[in-house]
Amino acid sequence: MNKSFNLLDEPWIPVRYEDGRVADVGLLQIFADAGQIRDLAETDPPGLVALYRVLLVIVHRAFALRFGQWNDRDRARCYREGLPVDVIHAYLEHWRERFYVFHPEYPFMQVAALETAEETAKKFKSWTQISLASSSGNAPVVFDHSMDARLTSIPVGQAIRHVLGYLQFVPGGLVQCIRESDNSGPLANTASVLPVGENLSQTLCLCLHPSKLPSDQDLPVWEKTKTEMSALRGEPTLATGPNDRYTRLSRAVLLQPDGDNGTHVSQLRFGAGLALAEDEHAPDTMASYQQVKKGMVRLSFTDGRAVWRDLATFLPDPSGTHALPAPVLGYARMLLSQLGVGTFIPVLVLGLASKKAKILRWRAERFVLPQVLLSQQDAADEVRSYLQDAEALFTELGKIATTMLARGMPDPGHKDTRNRAQAIFNAGPVATVYFSILESHLPRMFEAIAGGRFELADSLWRESCLLAAQGAWTALCRQAGDSAKALRARALSEGSYLGLIKPLRPVSTSLPEESSHV
Repeated sequence: MNKSFNLLDEPWIPVRYEDGRVADVGLLQIFADAGQIRDLAETDPPGLVALYRVLLVIVHRAFALRFGQWNDRDRARCYREGLPVDVIHAYLEHWRERFYVFHPEYPFMQVAALETAEETAKKFKSWTQISLASSSGNAPVVFDHSMDARLTSIPVGQAIRHVLGYLQFVPGGLVQCIRESDNSGPLANTASVLPVGENLSQTLCLCLHPSKLPSDQDLPVWEKTKTEMSALRGEPTLATGPNDRYTRLSRAVLLQPDGDNGTHVSQLRFGAGLALAEDEHAPDTMASYQQVKKGMVRLSFTDGRAVWRDLATFLPDPSGTHALPAPVLGYARMLLSQLGVGTFIPVLVLGLASKKAKILRWRAERFVLPQVLLSQQDAADEVRSYLQDAEALFTELGKIATTMLARGMPDPGHKDTRNRAQAIFNAGPVATVYFSILESHLPRMFEAIAGGRFELADSLWRESCLLAAQGAWTALCRQAGDSAKALRARALSEGSYLGLIKPLRPVSTSLPEESSHV
């Protein structure tokens, strides 16, 4: 394979400039323009996270080799003045040979040994194998209707972005090449967290992992010796640090260029990779953990559940009994504390959810959080209690709703009737209405907390819960219908509903009772 398509020069990363212009740029240009680039314009959540992680590794390694150790004051200076482009460019130029997509020995984020290995030399797969948005093999159709038997080609830049996202988010499971199965990627089934600044330079400063290890102990894959087949057959290994995690070859991939010019890719070689072993004492810097019945589990995306409902997972909890926030939020908090500027911090939560190697869904959500929530325990505890109260209110409302729906059915006291009523409630619009109303009121509560007006925040949240419950009850009554049985069931259940929301009503103001006719 001849050397071609160097990622330092070729345009392959989609970015959005501050004037709204979207363009593809190479690695040299993206750092030269980091102060004018608003953010990355990659539309696939897995690829977007993976691109940020590669950029963070480049900055981290460039700083480590030039400055050795650095601290939050140094990050704050870069945040204010911009990244030292000459330092980063010097690092990239030093490793230029390792940033070729097609290279006989060191193809970027790939395994050259696949070209001659007995298991893979004559076996090719479609590029959709490493596209998490595509259906391939026996995976269910999620976002497209592509067929393995009908080859298509994509530009090289797009192909390498797919590789990056795949390596980070690939679920564990069967591989049946080199090894029968393999572990998952570092961010598999994870709702990853990414604080963002006003431009790319600030975002990289906010998310940059600290300089703790000696510069030769946590290397990205492009600084290591080439990956041999014996390593792919080896046992899972722990990550040496973030640079290793961010660039771990969790699967072995080798892109095959189409034709002589090598501008497109339709096929690749594929096999098991350098399996990652997880260490509960060294979680991924962008993963948050929440407490459930079976212990601490990574935050992921669940059906239609909005991520803001798990906002408490991002808040500091020194006791460790409720949550373990993503360390990257701590990096951002320390930097902003050093700077002493700003009131709010935008946060992206993005990634995908999977089950038994099947991709279920992916999502990208954005919040604007008051900085005080990340720095003051009292404020964090207050918001945590708000969210718990809202969930408890909905749980009680659900019990009343299930009873009401069961009363409108034949044999309302039978266990199967209640189960059917529960299923009807779960499939209906009540939860969507309730939580969407609450979400629409979050900014008001955040504004009050950012200003230190906690009594106002409490009042606003109680009002929001009341409005959400009222909207949910209206939706429930419409779902139940207006038959004689439904109206009777509503009348029997309305007293319980009014008793539930009574504590939410303002003490000084008497709101009119809801009519039993909706």
